[in-house]
Amino acid sequence: MAVYTKINKKDLNSFVKKYNIGKVLRFKGIKEGIENTNYFIQTSDSKFILTIYEKRVQKKDLPFFMKLMENLNKNNFKCPKPIKNLNNKYISLIKKKPAALVSFLDGTSKNNLSAENCYQIGVQVAKFHLITKKLSIKRNNSLSLDSWEKLFKKIEKRCSKIEINLPFKIKESLVEIKKNWPRNLPKGIIHADLFPDNIFFKNNEFSGIIDFYFSCNDYYAFEIAVCLNALCFDGLSQNLSFNVTKAKKFLKGYSSVRKISNREKKYFKVLCQGAALRFLLTRVFDYLNLSKGAILSIKDPIEYLKRLDFHNSTKNYDDYCI
Repeated sequence: MAVYTKINKKDLNSFVKKYNIGKVLRFKGIKEGIENTNYFIQTSDSKFILTIYEKRVQKKDLPFFMKLMENLNKNNFKCPKPIKNLNNKYISLIKKKPAALVSFLDGTSKNNLSAENCYQIGVQVAKFHLITKKLSIKRNNSLSLDSWEKLFKKIEKRCSKIEINLPFKIKESLVEIKKNWPRNLPKGIIHADLFPDNIFFKNNEFSGIIDFYFSCNDYYAFEIAVCLNALCFDGLSQNLSFNVTKAKKFLKGYSSVRKISNREKKYFKVLCQGAALRFLLTRVFDYLNLSKGAILSIKDPIEYLKRLDFHNSTKNYDDYCI
């Protein structure tokens, strides 16, 4: 979440008239995240999050995200509920940009997840995969393997500003990952962006997941790889280390709901490499293309280079859980 599009009270009051949610009492921009503009809104009826869609989110994909959250709510999965306007539509315009209102999710994210938190997340990710298995909606992963080379070409000439050998390391990784990438693993709808700031807890118990705007159809095992990258490393940049206890707990929680097949385990290393490279590339791109006047917290790309280095040193699935 972030703030690219600035709105005032007049803009918001005009927007809220399209909904049956009461009068605006207060609102504020949310600077966390980097993709869309987000505001917290308190009305006389309840609390909401307003998301104004920017950058990578395409208008044609919005029905997928809304239907996904709607379906998850119907299946009692804890996540924001999209709010329909007076015309029975989920999407409205503000400042000539598409926007949506969702219910406010109670709880807060945790910067320092415990091993037990990781177990709970593993359970919920597997439940998410089983619930969405029944859904017929589809969206291709716009940041899958096929897109990484194109993204690299956009940053190749400038990314040495961040780390002198970065262009070479990325190019080398792309070749290896492409050569070893799996075919025909179990797949379905995944969240694809399960970082700690998208996972909420209340009284140290899981209270829900937010930010579904990278959700797509892809390998379930790729989701697991994203989670290990996002949740199971401790420290920052140069002092980063893999926490095998957290990884074991996450995998145990996930496996208690959905078994990880031997074929998925076979490709674990390359999937983890791919997940690290995907976030390295987007973080480098965002670092080099920061919008003027945007209010956001920019994330360090080097953290994902260090994760990639770790995955390059592993041999197989056992290295992640023994």
